[in-house]
Amino acid sequence: MKKVYLDNASTTAMRPEVIQEMTKVMVEDFGNPSSTHSFGRNGKTILELSRKSIAKHFNCTAQEIIFTSGGTEADNWILRSAVEDLKVERIITSKIEHHAVLYPVLALEEEYNIQVDYVKVHQDGSLDLTHLSNLLSDEKKTLVSLMHVNNETGAILDLDRVSLICKQYNALFHSDTVQSIGKTEIDLQKTPIDFVVASAHKFHGPKGIGFAFVRKNSGLQPLLFGGEQEKGLRAGTEAVHQIAGMAKALSVSYEKLEQERAYILDLKKYLIAQLEVHFPDFKINGKRDDFYNIINIILPFSSEKTSMLLFSLDMKGIAVSRGSACQSGSIKPSHVLKEMLSEDDLKLPNLRISFSHYNTKEDIDWLIESLKNI
Repeated sequence: MKKVYLDNASTTAMRPEVIQEMTKVMVEDFGNPSSTHSFGRNGKTILELSRKSIAKHFNCTAQEIIFTSGGTEADNWILRSAVEDLKVERIITSKIEHHAVLYPVLALEEEYNIQVDYVKVHQDGSLDLTHLSNLLSDEKKTLVSLMHVNNETGAILDLDRVSLICKQYNALFHSDTVQSIGKTEIDLQKTPIDFVVASAHKFHGPKGIGFAFVRKNSGLQPLLFGGEQEKGLRAGTEAVHQIAGMAKALSVSYEKLEQERAYILDLKKYLIAQLEVHFPDFKINGKRDDFYNIINIILPFSSEKTSMLLFSLDMKGIAVSRGSACQSGSIKPSHVLKEMLSEDDLKLPNLRISFSHYNTKEDIDWLIESLKNI
């Protein structure tokens, strides 16, 4: 059976050169980077070269890159330390953030009785930045936490504009950049964000590894205590092979960024053109020019087909995802689409299709063919 993977916003296939790099490190450089003998020193060298390589892509210093197990840990750490250690009294976020931000914010609200405000969401999935400015005009020690690229719709936040708004009101700015790192340029000298986070598996690297950018002198304190690893900010023996794989994946992604972005954007346009021919009443959730590798659509099918849609596509070897309500009520509506869509549209079949450079136009033809036969 033909296998078609169109769920790259969930995770991506590792690049062959990443697997090669990790295998080499696992075989040859297995020493603990905290050990002082030659095996440990080799591990430490790989660790620090990886850190420098990652920092270079974002125009920041190597000291500002802290390795974590991924985006979820990094988000939790930054939000919690902002409240506990930086004495933030209020968090401003949005209801369309990833749960790695929404749930820690709710926990902190309950534990510390901090104020939580939500920026209004437009119907196209973009945020109301005038509303953000209005919220910030009420002066309180504040952390703004807004994601760069929405993982369900691909809606893009203007990081430069939000950074300036936060600076104007002396607010800290944290952005969950998990969906954008490795897929678009971010210059941390030009854009004064305080904290960003990444997960390697979103840019063709290994799972279980990521990093946080923490602007120097931020005052953040550790979430995990133990050894002195990661400048004392993240205890635990570093996973050197994972970190080397992440650094390699990021380097290759940025080397090939322009050609892969153009190729993927072409695939997205091709899909839209095919949908217009075969399902003229389909709708895009968000804007056509949202992030280039994600599209979220409503199909003009009856709502009874909603619950069987993913199953039917999976039977044809196609991996996509969705976040809409299901007739039986066993699947909750997507919290993101709930902020954007009418009750009627929420009941209709919705798909998130997300691409990588491994996809082809034949993959899209097979998806369209399969949808026509449902």
